[in-house]
Amino acid sequence: MTRRIVVVTAGLSNPSSTRLLADRIADAVTTQVSARGERAEVEVVELRELAQDLATTMTTGGMPTPRVAQARDLVASADGLVAVTPVFTASYSGLFKMFVDVLDTDALNGVPVVVAATAGTSRHQLVLDHALRPLFTYLRAVVVPTGVFAATEDFGGGESDRLGRRIAQAAAELASLVVAETGAVGGFVPREDDLAAPRRRSSGNGVDEDVTDFETLLGGLGQ
Repeated sequence: MTRRIVVVTAGLSNPSSTRLLADRIADAVTTQVSARGERAEVEVVELRELAQDLATTMTTGGMPTPRVAQARDLVASADGLVAVTPVFTASYSGLFKMFVDVLDTDALNGVPVVVAATAGTSRHQLVLDHALRPLFTYLRAVVVPTGVFAATEDFGGGESDRLGRRIAQAAAELASLVVAETGAVGGFVPREDDLAAPRRRSSGNGVDEDVTDFETLLGGLGQ
């Protein structure tokens, strides 16, 4: 089975340390999913390329541009998510938050997520637990225990390679959730249509089928 891993990266420069970290995590997740007998398909959402579209979406009543709609569909279809942002003023970047704000509130229900961040100094590493983890928990995602933070000096590698070990640990945790089997006995687990509404996934791009069409509304007014 092929599992879709969506990587959201909010680096501003090209190349950027944020994208470098995102690629390293994605590669590690692919390896871990393969080790469990399945295949990972990685899709990358580069927010730097969507900056203008996100601004347009935010200032036109939330109506997504085609590129933003495509990105929302990708996120809503993900089996696992890797979210990486640079740190600005001790939190995630404004561009990163802008993208999260245009996602449908049900887009990440139950989705396993690795949170990661980059910064110039290790003083900002608490951003993982103080900003990113609460954000994705609010969206009802399943944030894996190990977050990945990389300061500038961490990219040098070295004998200890603490960054590499954390990436491997986070990737293993994500892969375990992505390919996990329930282990439940058939007939004793709820069917998909019996699950509670908050577990439903939606990109927010479609039209609710329960909405009364315009022609019917006009007919009702004429009665």
